[in-house]
Amino acid sequence: MAASPTKSSRSDEVLRKHREYLWPAVTNYYREPLVADRASMQYLWDLEGRKYLDFFGGILTIGVGHCNPKVTSKIKAQTDRLQHTSTLYPNEAIVDLAEKLAQITPGNLQKSFFTNSGTEANEAAILLTRMAGPSYDVVALRHAYSGSSSLTKGITGQAPWRKSGVISVGVAHALSPYCYRCPLNLKYPDCGVACAKDVENVIQTSTSGTIAAFIAEPIQGVGGFITPPPEYFKIVFRIVKNYGGLFISDEVQTGFGRTGRKWFGIEQWEVVPDVIACAKSMANGVPVGATITTAELAGKFQGLTISTFGGNPVTAVAARAVIDVIEEENLLENCHRVGGYFREKLEDLQAKYPLIGDVRGMGLMQGLELVRDRQTKEPAPAETSELMERARTHGLLVGKGGLYGNVIRLAPPLNIGKSDVDEAIRILDKSFAEVPIR
Repeated sequence: MAASPTKSSRSDEVLRKHREYLWPAVTNYYREPLVADRASMQYLWDLEGRKYLDFFGGILTIGVGHCNPKVTSKIKAQTDRLQHTSTLYPNEAIVDLAEKLAQITPGNLQKSFFTNSGTEANEAAILLTRMAGPSYDVVALRHAYSGSSSLTKGITGQAPWRKSGVISVGVAHALSPYCYRCPLNLKYPDCGVACAKDVENVIQTSTSGTIAAFIAEPIQGVGGFITPPPEYFKIVFRIVKNYGGLFISDEVQTGFGRTGRKWFGIEQWEVVPDVIACAKSMANGVPVGATITTAELAGKFQGLTISTFGGNPVTAVAARAVIDVIEEENLLENCHRVGGYFREKLEDLQAKYPLIGDVRGMGLMQGLELVRDRQTKEPAPAETSELMERARTHGLLVGKGGLYGNVIRLAPPLNIGKSDVDEAIRILDKSFAEVPIR
């Protein structure tokens, strides 16, 4: 597929200007950053014309394939007809999307507020639950990532993403359901899912005794695809309700079929949340965020609110088109079927390479935690970065995450086939063979 990632003068110029005009905190992957030029479905090409199989999709955002013509054709048509109004004027696109979301969300979630990103979607969810709940306190999870605003940084549970500007007043963090690195040094299932019961302990000791909300990602994304045990959220849900709280499911990464067979990740744990916050693959790359709740809760928002770009007609049409593609092509089932096949192949790699300490995830959201020693579980961040470099050289794009930067994140479009999985596994196999353990 791809050759060694050498740069052209055009790439050099792009990277020079990137360094000159963008904030240095804007992080790029790879020692020699990849300058993207074009993409189609599961493939992306750099400025030098090298072709890559994309198994990260712009951070779990390309849900139905790059530049999918079933989506982009509708975007183009809407742009020519009506591009922008703000939320001050209703339009057919925004109400059509809101109606469809009410149909695919679990329970009685039927009222939507549209924004531009997952950060805003989570922020709106917190604001609403604090208005509606008995207190200001919110419980989140360690290892969580909720966004880049001051409030969502406060909800986030990882030091690298909490630098400055953090508003942590009224936010407490419970233990993460991180079975591979259990913070209680227990082993599932003998542990009795003690991490879930820690939520009650946190409410009793680190809040006023009642809470506005509990917020969690069904699978922690930036945290490294940490996947809770099957019982976890049912236990937590009961605790949250006992202390007056509302349950917010942060579906920014797990929403819109990513976990397979269900539209939203939390449905895999058979829990109906009070609020869902979503973004990313909702519109296949068009900036969007949505906070969805019940009619009763939506009516408790105090004061007025607007969103200049939220529910933009072009964005709304894109999001509705994504839902249509998922339904028409039965991608919820495809994600489950191909995701299961992918998981088996990844576990085969784990048996072959001691560097892979843990394989976890669900559907087409799979993570590999890399360690230098399986007994001590010493994180392997340098080897993780090297694996990414080797995979890129051989034509595969993957992501990374985790508190220690040692988790490979794999999240291809939902409409890939088993042949794409086979190619990705072939490249990963070749790449792992080339990575020395330091």
